Amino acid sequence: MTTGIDASMETPGRVRGASRAVAIVLGLVFAAVASPAMAICQLVANAPYLTPGDGEARVWKAALSAGEVQIRYIGHSTFELETPGSIRIATDYNDIYRPFLPPTVATMNGAHSTHYSLSPDPEIEHLLYGWNPEGGPMDHDLTVGDVRIRNIQTNIRSWDGETRRLGNSIFIFEIADLCIAHLGHLHHRLTKEDYLRLGQIDVVFAAIDNSSTLRIDSLMDVLKGIGPAMIIPMHFHFAGALPAFKGRAAEAGYRIVEADAPDLVISKGSLPASTTVYIMMPGGA
Repeated sequence: MTTGIDASMETPGRVRGASRAVAIVLGLVFAAVASPAMAICQLVANAPYLTPGDGEARVWKAALSAGEVQIRYIGHSTFELETPGSIRIATDYNDIYRPFLPPTVATMNGAHSTHYSLSPDPEIEHLLYGWNPEGGPMDHDLTVGDVRIRNIQTNIRSWDGETRRLGNSIFIFEIADLCIAHLGHLHHRLTKEDYLRLGQIDVVFAAIDNSSTLRIDSLMDVLKGIGPAMIIPMHFHFAGALPAFKGRAAEAGYRIVEADAPDLVISKGSLPASTTVYIMMPGGA
């Protein structure tokens, strides 16, 4: 079994109401079965995705409890989210980086081919475009099982440098008392209206390439404006992008954790008390 966030990240900041009770109960359960308190996030196992090695038994993922969300980094800007109600979501779904199983919901963005699919799996129940192929707005506010999904459209630059209006969406996933935002292929700073529409975000997936999306100065301003508890970097395929971002994040006073696995389970009670950059390497399908 792999572990997610280390024990020092378990300070229950931002726990409210019923979430506090859930966190306390779960903490007592773990204290009874493990030495120093292990994070709720340790409930992650790579199987059924990984084939067991010689002499290893297949380990199946523990079922998510109410209030928990599993995050798995597939690659580039594709993450797989799983809810307590077993709804699976793939972000920036495309024809190269895909989760092992077809998701219940797939979101896509229009920047280039690693952010959308020309041949999506027909078993996907809800395919959400972050742009309107026919032009104009594309607004989503969808509830599927125990997750609400909405979007905020932003402009992008085309390859010729011209502005392409409403070509990208920030998708917001409201799951288990958590608000998780995927910035997509963001090309410009956010407006006051954008921040108001985002609301309080707990976890943000941010492209840190410092090239084809936001430059790092603008990105740091956006992250400061959002103020999440956790920042999960993505889209760091350009050489030097990840070290450069880590340096700026450290200057900003953010805690930096480098994970030893491409997946974790989080809850409101396991969010870090101060803004933390949580770096996962892509795990593939």
